[in-house]
Amino acid sequence: MAVLHLSAENFKQEVLEAKGKVLVDFFATWCGPCRMMSPIVDQLADELADVKVCKVDIDQAEALATEYGVEVVPTFIVFENGEAVKSVSGVMPKPVILDMLK
Repeated sequence: MAVLHLSAENFKQEVLEAKGKVLVDFFATWCGPCRMMSPIVDQLADELADVKVCKVDIDQAEALATEYGVEVVPTFIVFENGEAVKSVSGVMPKPVILDMLK
């Protein structure tokens, strides 16, 4: 499944009301490390049938970034049944993100 690009308007429906796991990549278009992680996020979206993979542009959804304490991009937050359960920031290898989703 393709990565879903979220806004403040659809975040509640797509993440907080979702059943199961959702990986949210908080990123910025000007962020070099975010661009480095983007292909990995795309791969995860294609490979993980049981996890919804989403991206939130912090410049377009500043209130969401603030609400979830995003101070560094990229920041990855795993939501499970609408609750934020794990978070990690920075560039990391794909296996680290996969471990977060276990």
